[in-house]
This record gives sequence, C-alpha cells and structure tokens, in this order.
Amino acid sequence: MMQPIWAKLSPEEHEFQYNPQHAFPDFAKARAKRAPYNDRAREALTVTADVPFGAHALRRLDIYPAAKADAPVHVFIHGGYWRAQDKANFAFIAGALVPHGITTVIVNYELCPASTLDGVVDSAIAGFGWIARNIGAHGGDPARITLSGHSAGAHLGAAIMAHDWPEPTAMGLTGVVLTSGIYDPAPAIHTSVNAQLNLDAAIAARHNVERRAPVLRPDVTILAGAGEPDQFVDQSFRYYHNLRAHGFEPALHVLAGYDHFNILDEYLDADSVTMRTILRQCGVAKEGRP
Repeated sequence: MMQPIWAKLSPEEHEFQYNPQHAFPDFAKARAKRAPYNDRAREALTVTADVPFGAHALRRLDIYPAAKADAPVHVFIHGGYWRAQDKANFAFIAGALVPHGITTVIVNYELCPASTLDGVVDSAIAGFGWIARNIGAHGGDPARITLSGHSAGAHLGAAIMAHDWPEPTAMGLTGVVLTSGIYDPAPAIHTSVNAQLNLDAAIAARHNVERRAPVLRPDVTILAGAGEPDQFVDQSFRYYHNLRAHGFEPALHVLAGYDHFNILDEYLDADSVTMRTILRQCGVAKEGRP
C-alpha cells in the first residue's frame, strides 16, 4: 500500500502542516477583526435562535430570515477542528447575505471530546436534514439551498454531500463552497489536537471523504488560502480530484493573501470569490471574474 504523503514528516513538521493554530499562532487576530461585523449583524438582524434539531445541547441552529418569503437559503457550517467554536461567532455571514435576500442558517453541531467524530458528523448531517425538511416554514425555499463550510466545516459539508440520503433529489442542495477543508481526518491523529479529538485509524477512515463519491450533486467551489501550509492546501486539491473522478466539474481557487483564518474575510467583501460564488449559486447575481 502506498504511504500517505504526510507519512515521512517529522513530528514538528507534521504539527505545522496539519495544526492551523500552530502554523498561525496569531490566529485570534482574524476573529477579532471580524468581531464588529459580527456584533452589528446580531444587533441588526431578525433571528430565530437556538432552533433544536435533536436532543443534544449543541444540535441547535440560528435562522436569519430574508425580508421576502420563498427566499434562497444559505447554510454555514463553522470550523474549529471538530472540537471548538460556536454559531454565535458567525452571525457576520448572515450580515453579508441577508441584505441580498438570502435566508441564512448558521449551524452548531456536537464537538469533541464530549462527542466522537461519529457524533460530530451525524449531528451535522441531522442539521442539514432538518433544514431541508423545515426551512419552508421559516421563509426559505427548500428547493434552493446552498451551503458553505470552513475547515472542519468543509469536511462536514463534504460529508453531507456523501451521505446516503433516502431521497437525494428532495434535499434541495444546489451549490456548495468548501473553504480550507480537511477532508481526510487521519493526519490529525498525529497532531496535538488529537488529545481532544480522540481519533484512531478506524474512526478516521469512517469519515474520510477525500475519495468518497458524493450522493448529492450540487455546483461545487473549493477554496484555500495561498498562505496555508502546503499539505493543508493539498487536501483541497485531492478533494477536487475526487470530485472530478466522480463526474463533477468543480471550481478550485487558491487565494493569494489569505491564510487559514483570515480567509473568512471573503464573506465581508461582496466582490470576493466566495461572495460572488454564493450569490451566483443562490440565483441572486451572476459570478463575475474567476
């Protein structure tokens, strides 16, 4: 069996390549920059908060409705390496999209170490399933759902695409944007983050979406920051090739000037690749230059 590309890295290099907080120790600055946008969105927008989609305390989502009914829907799944972050810190995404007439849903999910990666993935899938079935009652068009995810959230977005849905055509997923994703959990086993993730080879293999065939077939765009470590960026390329092998024609962008954390600033610029793609996928505006 061929060794994975990361198998010969030293422990120090492996930590740098696959632990973004180690590669970017000033990562908190990016979140602090976005905090005023987040605060303004939470103050200005109407929200139906903490809607339950299961018994677990983290199976909750926030719905920011557009002004008009039957609006296109965008779902955002946050990152945090499957063990951190909260939907309250991503209201700025609703602040960017709701003014364009897009009902925006920010999803929480179970987190390690209280849950295993099995529970994390299952909860993200359950959250999307709830949205597909129920968003019509909250002013969204269930036939026009798009999704974006960052880091671990990109992995969960890919897991949603690969889930064996009983009626795939009823899920309404028309577009996906996956940013700075980790699609194969196995490298995380050898980082310090695994003290919280508790991954082993079996659970990592169960949730490796890098070579899985998607069941849902939306329009897909994959993004990574040019400033991210080479092997983290390479995961986006490998997932891109996986989609190509399964008949997709995904777009792939490696964006200069961005690292793993400040790439979320793309949501704050209506002319960014991320925003133009989401607006196009939602049918609000056509995407301009690539």
